[in-house]
Amino acid sequence: MLTQTKHTLSDIIYTKNLGKTVPTGDGDLHILSSVDLQIKPGESLAIIGESGSGKSTLLGLLAGLDTPTQGNVVVDGHDLTAMNEDGRAAIRNELIGFVFQSFQLLPGLTAVENVMLPLELRGIKNSQAQAEHLLERVGLKHRFSHTPRQLSGGEQQRVALARAFVTGPAILLADEPTGNLDRKTGEQIIDLLFEMNRENATTLILVTHDQGLATRCQRTIRLESGCMV
Repeated sequence: MLTQTKHTLSDIIYTKNLGKTVPTGDGDLHILSSVDLQIKPGESLAIIGESGSGKSTLLGLLAGLDTPTQGNVVVDGHDLTAMNEDGRAAIRNELIGFVFQSFQLLPGLTAVENVMLPLELRGIKNSQAQAEHLLERVGLKHRFSHTPRQLSGGEQQRVALARAFVTGPAILLADEPTGNLDRKTGEQIIDLLFEMNRENATTLILVTHDQGLATRCQRTIRLESGCMV
C-alpha cells in the first residue's frame, strides 16, 4: 500500500530542498540545488531557463524517472524518494502522462496502437475504441493505421498528445513539446495541448526555453545554474 505524506495533501506535487549532484572527474557537478516547489491540482506551471539550467532534470525527478541526492519529491501525497523503482513506476502509471520533444512513439506500432499501449498496460478493455476517440480529438481520424515514419512531425506529436491523455492522468509533464517542430506546427500543437488540458482539468508542468509559451501558463519559475530564482 502506498503511504501518503500528510502535509502535502493540498498540493499535487511538493518538493523540499530538492537537489541532484553527480560526480565527475573534476569533482561534483551540482545539477539542481535546494528546489522548494508547491504545485496545486489543476495548475499550469512553466519551468524556464537556459540549456543546462536543470529543467529536464527537475522534470525527471518530479516524475520519479530519476532520484535526487537530497530532499524529497511528493506526488499526490506519496513520497517518491521513499519508494523503490516499482513504486515510482506505479505512481507514473496511475497519475502521470508525458509529452516529449522527440515524440517517443514506438516505430513498429500504428498510431492507434501507440495510443492503446498505456491502456493495455493497465489491462483496460475496449482500449481501441478509446484510442480512436482520442486520435479523432487531435484531428487524426484518417491516420489510425499509419506508423510513425508515415506521419509528419506535427502528426507524431498529435499521436503523443492522444497517448498522454488517453489514461486521464492527473498530471501532464511536457518537455519542450515543440522543440522538433516548425513554428506554425508548434503553435498548433500548443493550442491543442492547452485545449485538452483545460478539458481534462489536468495539472500541467511544461518545460520550455520559450518565454512566450511560458506566459500561457498560470505560473512560471526560472532555473539558473540549478537554482530556482
